[in-house]
Amino acid sequence: MDTIAMEQIRALKHRYLRTLDLKQWTEFADTLCPDVLGSYGSPSGGRPLEFTSREDLVGYMSTALGGNIITVHVANHPEITVDGDTATGSWCLEDTVIVPDYNILIRGAAYYNDTYRREDGVWRIASTGYDRIFEAKMSTDALPGFAITANRWAEAPAPHGN
Repeated sequence: MDTIAMEQIRALKHRYLRTLDLKQWTEFADTLCPDVLGSYGSPSGGRPLEFTSREDLVGYMSTALGGNIITVHVANHPEITVDGDTATGSWCLEDTVIVPDYNILIRGAAYYNDTYRREDGVWRIASTGYDRIFEAKMSTDALPGFAITANRWAEAPAPHGN
């Protein structure tokens, strides 16, 4: 068992999720192989999403999740198998997406199935994707008392009285 590689892959997946949520697109891109394959089940997005390169995947995410959209992705229960310079991994995903401009809240869960490749000593995601266990979408207007009290992506309000 290659415990060092397993820890490096755990850190890689966590960095992938953190940089996605924090919209750190250059660092997000660095978690992916140039020829990454991405396959995401997205009922709210209206279609399955398929990507065949780092450029396409990062381009889509940076556009689709831009603006003041809030995302939080949490992955747990990793099952990682390392075989030399390749590896596979499964992760339980829970995610929340809030789209304030459209008063939409999306919650879901899925299992990621990933492959990883180590090149020049660096692990990157070679393929990633999931099929939803569930996804729920609701209007925030229908949630009594719902209010976003902090959003790092929203523009700062103009000062009053000036």
